Amino acid sequence: MLTLDALLSDESLRQQEFPVIKDSLFLGHAGVTILPRRVTRTMQDYLEQCCLSMQEYPEAWRAVNETRVVAAKLIGAKASEIALIGPTSVGLSLVANGLPWQPGDEVVCYLDDYPANVYPWTDLERRGVVLKLLKPATPGEITPELVEAALTPKTKLVALASCHFQSGYRIEIDRIGRMLRERGILFCLDAIQTVGAFDTRVDHVDFLSADSHKWMLGPMSAGIFYVREELQEMLRPSLLGSWNVRSPNFIAQEEIAFERGGRRYEPGALNISGILGMKAGIDLILEVGLPAISAQLLKLKARLHAGLQPLGFTFLGPDPHNSTNASAITTVQHPGRSLEDISKNLASNNIFTSLRHNRAGQPLIRFSPHFYNTEAEMDRVAQVIGEAV
Repeated sequence: MLTLDALLSDESLRQQEFPVIKDSLFLGHAGVTILPRRVTRTMQDYLEQCCLSMQEYPEAWRAVNETRVVAAKLIGAKASEIALIGPTSVGLSLVANGLPWQPGDEVVCYLDDYPANVYPWTDLERRGVVLKLLKPATPGEITPELVEAALTPKTKLVALASCHFQSGYRIEIDRIGRMLRERGILFCLDAIQTVGAFDTRVDHVDFLSADSHKWMLGPMSAGIFYVREELQEMLRPSLLGSWNVRSPNFIAQEEIAFERGGRRYEPGALNISGILGMKAGIDLILEVGLPAISAQLLKLKARLHAGLQPLGFTFLGPDPHNSTNASAITTVQHPGRSLEDISKNLASNNIFTSLRHNRAGQPLIRFSPHFYNTEAEMDRVAQVIGEAV
């Protein structure tokens, strides 16, 4: 069993699990992650087997079913509440398109969330749904109090990101979810920026969508979509096919009857290669353990702050010692230096980050290390930037 201490104390083991560290420092997990060796091997093994037999060979199907189980464990759900579809926007769109909306129903959301968690809700305006846009004091700082102030008797659903993609502000999922459940308001979560990094339970969440290609250390377009069991009859699938509509012997029936559980949201052929890769990533996360991963991520964030602050950088989002709201994302600005030049200089030193921009067009550099990164690597970032002054 792999532990974090064992990984960080054995450089050969770290390189074996994460070959990327041999030649570069990858700090872009909030974008599209690199893949651990075990993830690529799992996918390669599946593809190699597909040369020898059909793609839907029995062992692969068993692994798909096991993926529902480990994904459910990761977020505190039942396996029957998990659909294996990605990307994140597909799950969010299924919620937006599948609920029984009435003109005048209200949705609370945040315009400066990642677009995947904005457009499914703004599109509802053509059906007479009213949007109530949150306006936090600082980017992404969605507090329970801010949400509560936006609620009215017409609020049907609140759609939030578990963590803001720029500021790295993590919302208090359970507090917000409890408040909404008490009022009979649905809660939909875009959880791609926390699942695999921080505890993201669905005890008081109704819908959750997250692709594996960030903190779950999995491939693109393989993800999990959670629908609370009690709401599966309410949320009508808006993608229909031979897999989620009962079609005995692949014969279409005169009436539509959906399969039970998460399968009812999977319309057709599954991305088995991606799903098995996602399972390998989730297995790795569960093996190392979320508590250890979360603690390491906050430690790395604190080290980055300590190294970059003396260089004149300012930071978006919460202080690294705010364990309630801080995340693995550290986004910076600088009043006197070109962030584009800094980003290029880092890349020329094989340090890969994300150059982003806010709504005003101002550049930002986002650092997002994962648990296998080290404090010494965070010091390397500050060193390279400092030497370029």
